[in-house]
Amino acid sequence: MRTNFDFTPYRRSTVGFDNLFDLLETSTRAATVDNYPPFDIERSGDDSYRITIAIAGFKADEIEMVAQANKLVVTGKKAEVEGDDTRQFVHRGIATRAFERRFELADYVTVSGANLDNGLLTIDLVREVPEAMRPRKIAIGGQTPQLEVAKAA
Repeated sequence: MRTNFDFTPYRRSTVGFDNLFDLLETSTRAATVDNYPPFDIERSGDDSYRITIAIAGFKADEIEMVAQANKLVVTGKKAEVEGDDTRQFVHRGIATRAFERRFELADYVTVSGANLDNGLLTIDLVREVPEAMRPRKIAIGGQTPQLEVAKAA
């Protein structure tokens, strides 16, 4: 059983972390979790990721992906086929119900591509930090700051 954790003391002593605490509070809420469709998230490089979603039975035109403001929403809705009433299933185990999957993306993470192959939707993501936001080496003393990029640790 999950209990809600109160982040109020942390919110009072930090600045600019509202989004982080909102995500933590959302993840700790007791809610019905829908595990359909199943997915994997893998790190494919230092600044690149891949989401793989198992969507057997869906065609590319039945899937919609929308990326906006640190969020990626993948929805799928099966197209109705006329004359499909004639099929009589003894067992129906392949799920083709409509779905919506939401992924929270970190700052500067964008979708670089997507591919549907053999029932697996792969979404490639890359983190592109703008030059102005990268760490810079600052000279100490009366000189003007150097704008050379510091090496990442």
